[in-house]
Amino acid sequence: MLRLGWFSTGRGPGSRNLLRTVMDKRANGGIDVNVEFVFCNWDNTEEPNPKKEQREQFFDMVKGYGIPLVTLSWKTFRPDLWDSDQTEWRNGYGREMRKLLSKYDFDIGVLAGYMLWVDDETCVTYDLINLHPALPDGPKGTWQEVIWQLIKDDAKEHGIMIHLCTKEWDRGSALTYCGFPIRGAGYDELWSGMYEKLRTRTLDEIRKAEGESEPLFAKIRSDGAKRELPLIVATIKQFADGNLRMKGQKVFFNGVLLDGPFDLSSDVDDTADGE
Repeated sequence: MLRLGWFSTGRGPGSRNLLRTVMDKRANGGIDVNVEFVFCNWDNTEEPNPKKEQREQFFDMVKGYGIPLVTLSWKTFRPDLWDSDQTEWRNGYGREMRKLLSKYDFDIGVLAGYMLWVDDETCVTYDLINLHPALPDGPKGTWQEVIWQLIKDDAKEHGIMIHLCTKEWDRGSALTYCGFPIRGAGYDELWSGMYEKLRTRTLDEIRKAEGESEPLFAKIRSDGAKRELPLIVATIKQFADGNLRMKGQKVFFNGVLLDGPFDLSSDVDDTADGE
């Protein structure tokens, strides 16, 4: 059985959906895993706390599954140090977090909607995996930054990857990924519309005027977002089935060291198309 550590900020329905899907798959025998704990970087007593209701629902779900809930509020942890040295603050927060988690044994830590930058020592101590909304050789940054860069680059393909967390944010080795075309049916007309706009405006002007509602942007986001959860589940299943293993922060497929990320596009497409 694969033992998971689950890290989440628990700020909305997406966080609940991630955990619910994994637990449902576990219940019906789809994946042989156990979530040893859920760690949250809020304890929900902070003021102001704009996501309090959402987080209460998340906490209730965790407790309903009988999973140990561990919290350490980033808002109340050493605010004096946060103001003076955020690197040292992050290191101190990581030390305290690892102390709280020291009684739990887990094989892989899943950053599932975890919105706090993990400190270097924690990345070295644990095997942590995280989702990044781009192909392994794609743009860095937030999903918004990634999509605008794709449009700027006149890209032909987009995708999602799961990568190993390292000291360099969003730079860890890609473990698994899925890709899909952003040309052809459903896209060509939207690209034509974008090219027409670019005749009289810059991309930055279009971004500021239309934002995430711009039709090409919205289509790329929609097709990427619906693949995120299936990729996380498919990746966890590969590890749970013993096909993928990590040793010394290197990934092996059926005992052979991978020289690149594992393509799960077909698995993810089958799930995404069935939604």
